[in-house]
Amino acid sequence: MRPVLTEEDHRPTTFEVFFDLVFVFALTRITTFMAQPPTPYLLAQGLVLLLLFWAFFEPYAWLGNWARADVGLIRTGMFVSMAAIFVAALEIPDAWRRHGRVVEPSLALALAYIVVRAVFLALYLHLAAGNRPWRAHLIRLATSSVLSWVPLILGAVLGGDAQTALWTVAFLADRIGARIVAALGGLSVRSASHMAERHGLVLIIALGESLVSVGAGAGSAVTRWPVLSGALLGILVAFCLWWLYFVIAAAPAGQALAAMEQERRVKTATNAYSLTHFLLIAGIIYLALGVEEILHHLAHGRPGHFTGTRLDWTATTALYGGLVLYLVGRIVFLRLTVGHAPRSRLAAPCIALGLLPVARFVPALDALGLLTAFLVVLVGYERIRR
Repeated sequence: MRPVLTEEDHRPTTFEVFFDLVFVFALTRITTFMAQPPTPYLLAQGLVLLLLFWAFFEPYAWLGNWARADVGLIRTGMFVSMAAIFVAALEIPDAWRRHGRVVEPSLALALAYIVVRAVFLALYLHLAAGNRPWRAHLIRLATSSVLSWVPLILGAVLGGDAQTALWTVAFLADRIGARIVAALGGLSVRSASHMAERHGLVLIIALGESLVSVGAGAGSAVTRWPVLSGALLGILVAFCLWWLYFVIAAAPAGQALAAMEQERRVKTATNAYSLTHFLLIAGIIYLALGVEEILHHLAHGRPGHFTGTRLDWTATTALYGGLVLYLVGRIVFLRLTVGHAPRSRLAAPCIALGLLPVARFVPALDALGLLTAFLVVLVGYERIRR
């Protein structure tokens, strides 16, 4: 079947939501990977994995914007990519370990990355049949993508620190190459509502993942009052993050994108959605890791010690650093779409960063309570101002 091109009023299909669920399953595995227990190096490796899986998601968000994802060859190709992403997610906990297997976990991840990228390039070329300028654009994109596979495979073979460095180079080279190719023209945003809603859907599913982290940290001790208190604070944090994006930012940004001319729309979608939403997702994942560590402290702390022991610097940085990433991402997102973000919003990530050292020297539950109180005040202020 030939591809069914989308129109301006196109919305995400249920098949795309299914694809996003597999992607977010990978995010839960990354959180688990960084929590064993968290160290600064593990946080850095987790960021590399986030870059890898974001490179899985983003091209298919654009593909679904150009043609229906739930029919014909595109559906088949996306299912193959979903299977590769699922296999890659299963290998995440052992991504830097050696087991003496013919295909080590790191190599399995690299091969899954190549499969996903190769499939999407093939689907794009199928979509561009008969459009010579677009095919030329895609050939340039394929060239930049294939060149990034060299450090990817080399890093998987070498392992250790070399793997971390080479994979970082591979993903950055792929993204930079894609940006350069995009600047040469050839892209279009056929449906602004699809672009906005698709990224909103993956964000809200990621927020759901943060609640999974609450359950993982609490375990069977959730009936204990300290653990239950921390869990309730965790869902309140998730609600505040939802409110700050979906009530304040999502609707005006989507309307602004729909009103733009095509050239500016492509540039805005590339920067505000493809890039900035990575900051939002990464912020949620790191914050979820911090909440999971707090619940773990409370669940396995000394009896009678209601607020738990103090967090170490790594867990505290994940908790508050994740919030800072989220708030910065939201500011950049608003500036790129609606064109402005009040100065009062610029103060929010600075205040959150200033609270980080305070949270390090108070008990775990108090650190979460401090972050929750800050978010509640921020939501209240923005609601009054709005």
